[in-house]
This record gives sequence, C-alpha cells and structure tokens, in this order.
Amino acid sequence: MKKWLILVMIAVLLLLGGCSQGNKAQTKKGLQKVSIMLDWYPNAVHTAIYTAQAKGYFAKEGLDVDIKMPSETTDPLKLVAAGKVDLAISYQPQVVMARAEGIPVVSIAALVREPLNYLMVPKKSGITRPRELEGKNIGYSSLEFEQAVLKTMVKYDGGNPDKVKTTDVGFDLIPAITANKVDGIEGGYINHEKLLLEKEGHPVNTFNPAKYGVPNYYELIFITGERNLSKKKATIKKFWKAISKGQADVTKDPKAALNILYKHEDSAFPLDHQVESKSLNILLPLMNSNTEGFGHQDLAVWKNISDWLYSKKMIDKKIDVKKSFINLN
Repeated sequence: MKKWLILVMIAVLLLLGGCSQGNKAQTKKGLQKVSIMLDWYPNAVHTAIYTAQAKGYFAKEGLDVDIKMPSETTDPLKLVAAGKVDLAISYQPQVVMARAEGIPVVSIAALVREPLNYLMVPKKSGITRPRELEGKNIGYSSLEFEQAVLKTMVKYDGGNPDKVKTTDVGFDLIPAITANKVDGIEGGYINHEKLLLEKEGHPVNTFNPAKYGVPNYYELIFITGERNLSKKKATIKKFWKAISKGQADVTKDPKAALNILYKHEDSAFPLDHQVESKSLNILLPLMNSNTEGFGHQDLAVWKNISDWLYSKKMIDKKIDVKKSFINLN
C-alpha cells in the first residue's frame, strides 16, 4: 500500500469515529449548507465556483456554499471520504488508487478533462523528445505516479527509462530547474509552473504524457463520499447546476470571472494576474467539451487510467470503474 494512502485511511478512520450522527447542516437565510474543499489555494481553475457564488447561482438553488482551502494535499480526499466536507476537488489517478484501497470516494464531475502535469525541460537544453532524457536527471515532486509517468513516456518514445536518473525535489520544482540542480522536471503544470518559468526568463519545452503512452486522464475532478452521495444526491445536482452556470459565464467573459476570483485570493498565496489570465486561457479548452456537457465523464477514460495504474503496480487490484463516478447531467 502506498504511504499517502495509508495516511489517508488512518485519517478517514479517525474522522469517521468522530462524526456525530446528530449533526445538522447549518442554514443561512433558509439555505442549505454545502461545503467544498479546493485542491489548492484559489486560482484560475476555481473561477466557476467563485463566479457561481458571486452571481447568486448557489443561492438560487437554495444553497449556502462554504468554500474551504486544504492545509495538506491529502485533505480534500480524506475529509470528503469521512464526510467532514460534502465535496472536494481532487485528482482522478488519486481517486482510482484510493478506491483500490477501499476508500469510499466517488467522482461527480470532471473539472479539467486532460492532464496539466507535463514533463518540462529547458529550451536551451535542446531536448525535443522524452527518449533524449537518457543520462539526464529529472526532478519530481515526491509522487510515485510521476515517476511512473516519466518512465512510460521515455519507454514509449524508444528510450531506456532505467538510464534516466530521478531526484525527489518535493515542491521545489521551479528552484530545482532554474538553479540547474536537475535537467528537467516531472510534476509541473502547464498552467502554473510553465508560466512562472517563462515569466522568470526560463522558457521550457513541454511534453504531454497522453501523447507518450500514458492514457488521457482527468487532471481535476469533483468528488464526494459514497455515503454523502446516497443521502444528498439532489443537493449535489443543484450544486452542479450552479457551477455549470458559473462556467458558462467564465467562458463568455474570462476577464470578469478573474476579477471575481481576485477578491478571494489568499494573502499567503498572492496571485500574479498576468499568470492567472494566461492560465485560464489554457484551462478553458481543457475544461469545456464541444460534444458533451460540462463535467461529463467517460467510462473509457476511467477504465484506461485504472488499467494503466494496475499495469504499473500503482494499485494492487483492479477497481469497478463504473462505481467510481457518476454523470449528473
């Protein structure tokens, strides 16, 4: 069992033990309280949520939505599994791994339909494809998943992944590559680290894992606990109806949506407005679909990433992917 999953399961058990069956949702002016935990500090990917809140779409659905920030990266998944928050934003591969370990979480919608996590190397390196990483040192942010992605990309491109050195740099991806401590990074986002590197004068070549042997997957998804879904499905549908209206507004007027977001930026994580504007331009095509409703999830995407994680021994058993998600539309 992976270390992060062990920590999540322990936390879930402790939280479940502390849950009170008698707790009632607090109301505000007759509205039903709903809590959602973000995956990170407020940024461009969350514009639909803040737009829905600012324009009263939640209130029109009878909801009072409490938007929370995590203190740890595992908080969204473990708290939603324990019923301490109603909804959270998480990552599809993590949800697959969690379900393989019996953690009762389910996805209700896809927020970002494609990977944001790309392999990045300095443009000046002259590296133009993954197989050219043989003999190089690539930094990653502690996750085994990122190492599996890197090895798959190199092998798919005809290289030998055993000839690529990896170094765990934690969250210091940008300092690691700008200080030449590593020859590239795996774990950086094209709508964040790439943009920051470019702004600091360190342009990079990026490689989409979905083009080098890694199945396409949903980078970000909305999740809830199985128990919460069974009890509050109607409420969750109302929440998603409001979010969908918010996303439509964001798509129509990104600048106005960002101005709403900036009112909620965390003082500990101030936003670079130029970066967030570029980020949203990158995100919108990866969030919206020309053929399906916002948030729609495909069974094939869930099956493919689940099978890949199993083949890479990231999970010990295959999961029933049909129980991993629902479509609310």
